[in-house]
Amino acid sequence: MTDPLTTLTHAGVSIWLDDLSRERLTSGSLERLVHDRHVVGVTTNPTIFAKAITGSDTYTDQLQQLAQRRLDVDTALRALTTYDVRWACDVLRPAFDATDGVDGRVSIEVDPRIAHDTDRTIAEAKALWWLVDRPNLFVKIPAAKQGLPAISACLAEGISINVTLIFALGRYTDVIDAFLTGLERAQANGHDLATIASVASFFVSRVDTEVDQRLDELGTERAAALRGKAAIANARLAYHRYEKAFATDRWDVLHRAGARPQRPLWASTGVKDPAYNDTRYVADLVAPGVVNTMPENTLNAVADHGHMPPDSIHGTYDRSQRVLDDLAGLGIDYEDVVQVLEDEGVATFDASWDRLSTQLARTLTTTPGA
Repeated sequence: MTDPLTTLTHAGVSIWLDDLSRERLTSGSLERLVHDRHVVGVTTNPTIFAKAITGSDTYTDQLQQLAQRRLDVDTALRALTTYDVRWACDVLRPAFDATDGVDGRVSIEVDPRIAHDTDRTIAEAKALWWLVDRPNLFVKIPAAKQGLPAISACLAEGISINVTLIFALGRYTDVIDAFLTGLERAQANGHDLATIASVASFFVSRVDTEVDQRLDELGTERAAALRGKAAIANARLAYHRYEKAFATDRWDVLHRAGARPQRPLWASTGVKDPAYNDTRYVADLVAPGVVNTMPENTLNAVADHGHMPPDSIHGTYDRSQRVLDDLAGLGIDYEDVVQVLEDEGVATFDASWDRLSTQLARTLTTTPGA
């Protein structure tokens, strides 16, 4: 029988890992996943780094060096995270070369605490791009309104961008426009468009978590019948918008100049409700030209018992729109749902970064040699 991950790859889905740690790098775990699990990319976020750095002793030597240099917390934190990301970029470099720069990408996020400050976001993205200094890096910028001009500005300077924390279809349309604007400016600035890449990270499972909670509060049979349908419908409609946006004359001009489309990336694909099939946010979102970044337990579940269709998105658009219409008919306010999710997403990453900064400050002052 064909390996489900091979089937997924042949369907045009790029398999990325939603995790990174120094231990994963030193043990060779990432290399094994590349070899055995078809992994061709890595995403990180502040919560992932907080868990990695506070839960392992593999950072001890570097922490001692940082303490001896008496670096401030933010500088030390960036030294730790960019070291891991640079190493991961090197591990993924063969995939980057083999796909002519399409895959083999590793993402690192700007400080989430500045997500609503356009100028600081641009400055931080530039700094990360210089610090990591690898062509297969993605700098992650949240899709808050204030992040949109930062996305365009960074792309205009040739920086490859992963736009993260997208929940709303309307915001996704804005993200695509920011991408196109950035490439148009990059072309005007004389950059080779073929060297600039981007993905748009559309979050999935969290939509069901929020909507299901509201449906449960209604407590009706109609509400119960819609549980677990919102997230996949939302993502499928996002893919429809992707198809339409990259079939326009505006895109054609850029494409003929060497540009590549901004691929949709399905994020938050680990199932949070145990009542649901643990591979649903992979199997139900198969289509050409997408990325699915998975936590390792989801990756292993797909490999073990996943049933991957060749395409599970095309032909679903009318049905997906009916799901959102039915939710509206029950009084579920879509715009409120997605705004709550965006605010919570930024706040969660803020809190992770703050906790990590606090613990790192304590570690730097108590480490021998400090």
